[in-house]
Amino acid sequence: MTDAFIYDHVRTPRGRGKPDGALHEVTALDLATHALAAIKDRNALEPTLVDDVVMGCVDPIGEAGGVIPRAAALKAGYGDQVPGVQISRFCASGLDAINFAAAEVMSGQHDMTIGGGVESMSRIGIGASGGAWAIDPSVAVPTYFMPQGISADLIATKYGFSRDDVDAYAVESQKRAANAWDKGYFKNAIAPVKDVNGITILAKDEHMRPSTTMQSLAVLQPSFVMIGEQGGFDAVATQKHPEVEFVNHVHHAGNSSGIVDGAAAVLIGNKEAGKASGLKPRAKIEAFANIGSEPAIMLTGPVDVAKKAQARRHAAVGDRPVRTQRGIRLGGAALHAGVRDRPRQDQRQWRRDCHGSSTRRDRRHDLRHGAR
Repeated sequence: MTDAFIYDHVRTPRGRGKPDGALHEVTALDLATHALAAIKDRNALEPTLVDDVVMGCVDPIGEAGGVIPRAAALKAGYGDQVPGVQISRFCASGLDAINFAAAEVMSGQHDMTIGGGVESMSRIGIGASGGAWAIDPSVAVPTYFMPQGISADLIATKYGFSRDDVDAYAVESQKRAANAWDKGYFKNAIAPVKDVNGITILAKDEHMRPSTTMQSLAVLQPSFVMIGEQGGFDAVATQKHPEVEFVNHVHHAGNSSGIVDGAAAVLIGNKEAGKASGLKPRAKIEAFANIGSEPAIMLTGPVDVAKKAQARRHAAVGDRPVRTQRGIRLGGAALHAGVRDRPRQDQRQWRRDCHGSSTRRDRRHDLRHGAR
C-alpha cells in the first residue's frame, strides 16, 4: 500500500452561523474557494499535480448543491483539469472527505489530492436537504429516530452526567480555545477571509466566548425539553432504552457545539508527489475507519470507530507508538470528559470505553448535537 502523507492544512476562521455572523454574506462556494486558494498559494503548488479535490458538505442543496469542490477549484485557479467530488456523511462529512482523498493516494491511483469540508450554516440551515429518515415512518419508527439533542440528553441521563458536569466542561472548553488563540497555536493554520476589496472580514474564530462562567450558563434553559416532551421523543428514548426512566435535559445553547460557517482543506500526497513539489511531510495517515451506531443514542459512535481505526492501524503497523506533536493525540470519544468519578459501574465502563486503561486521559472530546 502506498504511504499517504499530510503536507499542509488550512482553514478559515469559524464565523457565527447566524444572519449576524461575519461570514453570512460569504457563500459556501466562496468559503471553499478561499481554503483551496490558500493551500495552493502558500505552498506554491502547481495545480496540475492535484489529481482530485474531495470535500464534505452536510446539506448540499441550493447554492451549496452541485459539486462545490469542482467549482471552487476552478474559481481558485486550479485550471480546467482538476476534478472534484462532494460527499455527505452528516457530521463526519469533512473528516471522511479527507479519508477518501487519502484512500485515493493509498490505493496508488492518485499521487496528490486535497480533502476537506465546507458549510455555510447561516445560509443553508440544518436539515435543509431533507431526507427520508426523519420524515418517513417506515424507517423513522423502527429505528427509533430522534433529534441529536435528545440523544445527547439520553446519553447524559444514561451515564450519569449532570447539568453542572456538562456546564463545567463547556466553561473549560471556552478557556482552552481562548488560550490556544492567545498562544498562537492556530496562526499557521488560519487563512483570514477577505472581501473583494481585500478587506479582512474575519481573522479569528467568532464563536468563542471565553468570558463564559458557570453562573452565566446557569440562567440558560435546556434546549430540548419541548421537543422531547411535546414532540414525543422522550418517550421514544425511554422505549428504546427502558433502563432509563426519564430523560434529564441538560444541554442548552451554552454547552452545545456551535453553529458556524467555514471551510478547510488538507493537502495529501505520496512521497514522490511531495518531493516533486518541494514539500515536507507533516504527518502520515496510517489507518481510518467508518462505523454505524445504534440510531437512537447515535453519538457514542466515535468511541467504537476510534477502536476500529486503532485495531486497523495495529494490523498494519503493529505496536509502533503514535508520534505526537505538542501532545496531540488523534482519536475520538463522544461525550463530555473532565467529570467527577462516580461509583456507578456503567460510569466506570463509559470511562474505559472513552479513554482506555491509560492513567493519563485525554480530556478533549466533542459532542456534536448542535450541528449535524
